Formats: sequence, C-alpha cells, structure tokens
Amino acid sequence: MMNHSMKNQDINLASGTLITGKWHNRTYQIIKRLGSGAQGTVYLAHSPAGRVAVKFGKDRSSMTTEVNVLKKLSKVQGEPLGPSLYDVDDWVTYHSNISFYAMDYIHGISLVECLKIKGFDWACIFMLQLLQDLDRLHREGWIFGDLKPENLIVSGPRFRIRWLDVGGVTLIGRSVKEYTEFFDRGYWGFGHRKADAEYDLFAAAMILVYAAGGKRFEKQQNAQRQLLEYIKRHERLSLLQSVLIKAITGKYTRAKDMREELLQKISGTSSSDKRNYYTKPAQPSRQTRQRKKRRRKRGWKVTLMLGLFIAGLYILYLTMYVM
Repeated sequence: MMNHSMKNQDINLASGTLITGKWHNRTYQIIKRLGSGAQGTVYLAHSPAGRVAVKFGKDRSSMTTEVNVLKKLSKVQGEPLGPSLYDVDDWVTYHSNISFYAMDYIHGISLVECLKIKGFDWACIFMLQLLQDLDRLHREGWIFGDLKPENLIVSGPRFRIRWLDVGGVTLIGRSVKEYTEFFDRGYWGFGHRKADAEYDLFAAAMILVYAAGGKRFEKQQNAQRQLLEYIKRHERLSLLQSVLIKAITGKYTRAKDMREELLQKISGTSSSDKRNYYTKPAQPSRQTRQRKKRRRKRGWKVTLMLGLFIAGLYILYLTMYVM
C-alpha cells in the first residue's frame, strides 16, 4: 500500500509493503518509517542481507549525488563516516518510477535520546568524536552540511557517534543544498551558505548549545547578540565559552583545531597531546588508598577474632558433651 502525495512528494508506505527493484530484482519488505527530509524518506526494511535502511528519493539527481557521496565516504580511511551502501535501484509503481538506495541499518539510539539519558557531559565527549570525523571529511573536500542531532546516532557498546543521513553533504565551494535553521549560520546572520569547514563548525557549536538547554529557540531581532549572550550566560556553556564563540564567529578553519581546544577545556589541561582522558578511570588519591588499606586490616582482624570465638565454642562443646 502506498500513498504518494504529489503536494510534498513524500512517500508513505505501510508496514509489510514489498518493494522489488527493477534492475537488480532484490526484494525489500517495509518494517517502519525512520525519517523524512528535503531529499527523501527513509524506511527500515527486511532484505536478503538482513535489516537495511532504504531511502526513496524525491529527485533522481539528488539521489545520484548521495550515492556517490556514500561511495566516496567508504574509501576514507579509519572509522566509517557513514552507512555502507548495499543497493541502488528503481521501484516501478502504477504512478511513477521511484529511485531508491539501500544502506546498512545502524543500530543505536539517536543523539537526542542519548543526551536525555547521559546528560551534557557526554555531549562534549561525542563532540570530540564528531570533530575528528569532520576533519577527515573536510580533508576529502566535502562538508556535512545539514549537521544536527537528528542526523546523528550513538551506536555500539563503545558509544560511537555515527552519521545517519548524508543528504546534506556538499562539495566545498558549492552552495549548501540542505540545512536546518537553528544550526545554520545564515539563519543567525553569521555568514553565507557556501560550503566551507566553518559552516560545519558553526553547526557543531550549535549542537552543544542545543544540548545545554535541551531545546531550540527562535532568533530575536538582534540574532547575533542574542546567541552570543546566551552562550556567555548559560551555566553549562561557561567553561566552553571561548571555543563556542570562536566556532560561531568563524575563527576556526579546521575541525582539528576546534577539537584540540575543546579537549583542553574539558580536560583542564593545556596539553594537546592528552588523549581521551574521559575513558580512563580516575586514580584514587593517597589518602583514599590508605583508608582502604586500614579497612582491609580491620576486616582481617574481625574475621580472625570471629574465627577464634567460634573455635572456642566448639572446644567447649567437645569438653562438656563428648568427653
């Protein structure tokens, strides 16, 4: 069953709908809708390879671009930047010929939901991961574009942040084709919508602003001043103030630089070589170790005295009743 709305060109598929590709003849059974954006709608589906995410596009040229982006991202060394591409095909219906592609389904929890559970401190940890990935993407000549919490997911036991939707990925120098106002520097009056590293870093800073308050807010008449004052006055953002303001005002040109300064702020050290301090358990102080040692000694003494007491009772029993 399909409801193809011509007004917004959104594709609504019922659970259980079977999709068969025109060219590769692979069949997908729709499970549920995962999300929708300016360039298409994504569904979770069963496939011969297991569960996959299937994106149905609104525009064939945009779909071709996204497929090419996924292919390029798969060649970038290191941790995967985006989903792995599984299939590219067309679905022929009574109404039209709809382009789609299938990619691996990333198991996890959305960044929005994860932050509700983990809190703001974890937003900083995820940001360190994100900036590292953005640095790799920028060096390949692309920006993420539509960078926002809804396009990020936290997966696996290692709590690794992953990218969900590459629909906004744009070649550096081109016009940003997809954006969300709150995370867009043009909306706040801090620059144009031409793709450069600074565009992504502005959005990265806004993710931390969003995480601190747990919600978005609309701009006022003097949007630039409003945003900067919000950062300066918010208790959770005070420690990161200098980093955020530099990102907001376009002072960073490399994600690597922003990451290093953010790490310095949250670790309380000026050393850029300090790695992932947050993954190492804090070492107990000397006083704490001494207290634990004294408690262990007292424990042994109590155990010894209790053992002697029980032995004495047993000897008394043998003396009175056995002998």
